[in-house]
Amino acid sequence: MSKCSVIRSGEVESADFDWGNLRWFTSGELGNSEALTTGICTLKPGMGNPRHHHPNCEEVLHVLSGRIAHEVEDGGEVGMGPGDTITLPIGAPHRARNVGEEDAVLFVCFSSADRQVVGE
Repeated sequence: MSKCSVIRSGEVESADFDWGNLRWFTSGELGNSEALTTGICTLKPGMGNPRHHHPNCEEVLHVLSGRIAHEVEDGGEVGMGPGDTITLPIGAPHRARNVGEEDAVLFVCFSSADRQVVGE
């Protein structure tokens, strides 16, 4: 990619799951980044994504709205709310769970345009 790229809201891809959804804004697959993957993760109340890790990239997760408990590599949990940010190193097992009564909306950014995920 050698020039600026704009993706419009109607062009955003969504992957839906029983726990919520992921919407991707930038990635190598989308063809608009050579270095990052970014998106929005929405978790339904009481639901969480499966425990997983990323063998090829760091993840930064920023809570836009709602409240989550983020399970980290040592099995502990970190409570997070709007404005809170967590940085997860390459290979660190983790998962996010919505502990509120409304959708939790999280901005996610990965240090690779080809984000890899391994579920546990």
